[in-house]
Amino acid sequence: MELELRGKKVLVTGASKGIGLACAQAFAAEGARVAIAARNEAALKAASEDMQRRYKVEVSVHPMDLGKSESVLALARACGDADVLVNNAGAIPSGSLAEVDEKTWRHAWELKVFGYVNLTRELYARMRERRSGVIINIIGVAGERPRANYIAGTAGNASLMAFTRALGSESVDHGVRAVGINPGAIETERVIDHYREAAARELGDASRWKEIQAKAPARRSGQPVQIAEVAAFLASPRASFISGTIVTVDNGQSLRR
Repeated sequence: MELELRGKKVLVTGASKGIGLACAQAFAAEGARVAIAARNEAALKAASEDMQRRYKVEVSVHPMDLGKSESVLALARACGDADVLVNNAGAIPSGSLAEVDEKTWRHAWELKVFGYVNLTRELYARMRERRSGVIINIIGVAGERPRANYIAGTAGNASLMAFTRALGSESVDHGVRAVGINPGAIETERVIDHYREAAARELGDASRWKEIQAKAPARRSGQPVQIAEVAAFLASPRASFISGTIVTVDNGQSLRR
């Protein structure tokens, strides 16, 4: 299927590894011009060189902490002409209400929640002026299946889901679509760390994390590319009648009791 993304400019945050990197690679493979942002400059440069070599596309690198308002504004100035924004930066730590103190909670939300909101505000204003653009928020299934032992993440994801739906319901009047993706257990460094923690807690041996992973549907986790392919489709004209929607990509796990 031709996605008609060749030549489009796509900004991906949290793009130094995992889902963000996979998204950047998927868009580059479609011939898009890619801008990648994250805190790890060395990883971004390596990713940029790899994509330029493999896909022969333009890749720009923006090392910065998007939990800081000044960084958001700088990125918006540098990439204000982006046709597609993929918000992916940030990871909220696990823990119960008693375990996650205010400082930790606020710090995590500065990047994963307010970082998404603030960068969207900046890019949406520019897209609205042009009457074209797509905003894709990579969120997480905990927003639809609340977990007390991941309470800050559950609350943050639920907030971003509501934010995406509200924006997407109105943005189409101005030529802009806003959608979300809720990944389930995708095999990234962060998810493997969670498996290791669970294995240490439940089995007494962190190295047995694959036994925890095997409890997932079909006894496996997803791969970052499976989220990236959905993002590329949603960004394309093939998905031109989709806005305000959250697509869950978790192999049915969130529907299990």
